[in-house]
Amino acid sequence: MERLRFGNAPCSWGIIEGISGDRLPYYQMLDELVEAGYEGTELGDYGYLPTDPEVLRAELDRRGLTLLGAFVMVALTNPHAHREGIQQAVRTATLLAQVADIGDPHWRPLLILSDAHSFAPVRLTYAGRIRPEMSLTKEEWNIVTQGIKQIVQAVRETTGIETVFHPHCASYVETPDEIAQVLGRTEIGLVFDTGHYFYGSGGLDASIVLEGVERFGPRIRYVHLKDVDPTLAARARSEGWDYQKAVRSGLFCELGKGAIEFGALIQTLLRLGYHGWITVEQDVVPGTPIIPRESAWRSREYLRKLTGW
Repeated sequence: MERLRFGNAPCSWGIIEGISGDRLPYYQMLDELVEAGYEGTELGDYGYLPTDPEVLRAELDRRGLTLLGAFVMVALTNPHAHREGIQQAVRTATLLAQVADIGDPHWRPLLILSDAHSFAPVRLTYAGRIRPEMSLTKEEWNIVTQGIKQIVQAVRETTGIETVFHPHCASYVETPDEIAQVLGRTEIGLVFDTGHYFYGSGGLDASIVLEGVERFGPRIRYVHLKDVDPTLAARARSEGWDYQKAVRSGLFCELGKGAIEFGALIQTLLRLGYHGWITVEQDVVPGTPIIPRESAWRSREYLRKLTGW
């Protein structure tokens, strides 16, 4: 089996956009990430890791870390938000470009674009059980498409950084068919996030994740691993929880403790020719009893036993 490399991200330490709480100093988070056996990290919320490129470069270099990417969310359905979204994306991508030579010489960090989540009440409330009538109209899809294309172009022309798209629960790009809309309307690469794909599919059969890899395989540019607690997912749907309550209650669990078959997933990715990095993201909410460094270590050990890497 060809070796893939594993990273983790600040969200596994509670650094999650839109969720407040006590935050570990960035240097402690990076130390714990390395101690748990990961070789790469994402940027996290802009301003959490140093934004001075020389400081960031030094922090990554002395730990032997590769910066894998940075998440930027934009309210793509709102054309008035596109200008600010472009500015935010270019600012973030500029920092990525300034440290792109650190770590893996075969990888350049990615600008990970997502539609803003948890803002539209209907999408926040019905995440994980979206019905077709809750999706966008043709005119709204045209606005989203325009926003994506403008951001991709601005980031590429200004920084040389590639932009990829991350579907997200509680956003307007959550379900498999909504993902297909974005990919059919643009040439953007896909971030395949196993947890968001599973919960966003609306079902309880985790085999849909493997079906998603097969369906979108040629467009997959980067992979996020999240596991999903199927019992909690079923309860969240039956009791009508919104997305934030589901996440706070532990929807995304440690790898190997949920429903997703990661061995089959990795084998499928390799068969389809995927050669990039894989990043673990658990979305640990501050205030929960999970100890991030221990949880990250257990997920890494699970992957090591599963793959031999």
